[in-house]
Amino acid sequence: MREDEWPPLREFLRGLRLHGCLWAMAVMCAWPMVFGLLVGYPLARSARRPARRIFPSRARHRLVDDDVTRLQRRRAWTATVMSLLILAVYGKPEDVDQAQQQFTIRLFITPWLLLLSAPVVVAALFHWSSPDARRAMRAPLRTAGKSVLWYVGAFTAVPLLGGAIYYTRTYLEKNLNVWVPFALLVPLLWMLLFIAFASGPAVRRAFNTADVHPALPALLTGGLVWEFSAINLAVGGLPPGPPLVQLAALVGGPASVTAVAWWEVRRLRTRYGVRLRN
Repeated sequence: MREDEWPPLREFLRGLRLHGCLWAMAVMCAWPMVFGLLVGYPLARSARRPARRIFPSRARHRLVDDDVTRLQRRRAWTATVMSLLILAVYGKPEDVDQAQQQFTIRLFITPWLLLLSAPVVVAALFHWSSPDARRAMRAPLRTAGKSVLWYVGAFTAVPLLGGAIYYTRTYLEKNLNVWVPFALLVPLLWMLLFIAFASGPAVRRAFNTADVHPALPALLTGGLVWEFSAINLAVGGLPPGPPLVQLAALVGGPASVTAVAWWEVRRLRTRYGVRLRN
């Protein structure tokens, strides 16, 4: 199920390897779940296929360095442990709630911060690059732009479909205000599933900007962490603890991410010959 392509429903049900008696019991005792599986799985599969085609889980052209990936994971786990340790030692109940709110905010605003930050970084790379390099970057940039349009279009369609469902249920005649909202509910669920499947790879691959330039994901990551730090400071204030701990928690996270991103760019230059100024 982690692959980009999910199996068809018949193949998926065959892979469950449930005895016929168990299926009969499930239909009799938990028929809403069985009905949801038979209807929801094909809908989810139909949304996952274009989401993974536009935003593949594996990079198409990104140079993958195992040492960099290993260091990124260690840094992420270290940051998580340190954050939990600070909350456990100095945190109050309201600090825990604040941390949960900041995590939720990050989930929602990360794609939009990427969309706002990527054009600035891409424009800087175009300014630094030679005419030949610019011509080579234009085609993958158009592909990345199309993927952005897909994502923004799906996000825009969700409130439009929700408003249409509300309007039809409120103002249409009684013989229509049941079937029309139900018909609109299917594309609404499809859009929500598309966003759910696309968001993770879109953020990890920076909306396919690695196809434009291998260093773009690292550059965008190094900028995003400081934007998140400013947002967290504005929304939740300083972390708990004495001043030195507050300063280390506020600056240490984005500084360590920036250091890893800088090292990744340096490795791209020294090992693969990738340069920011071509």
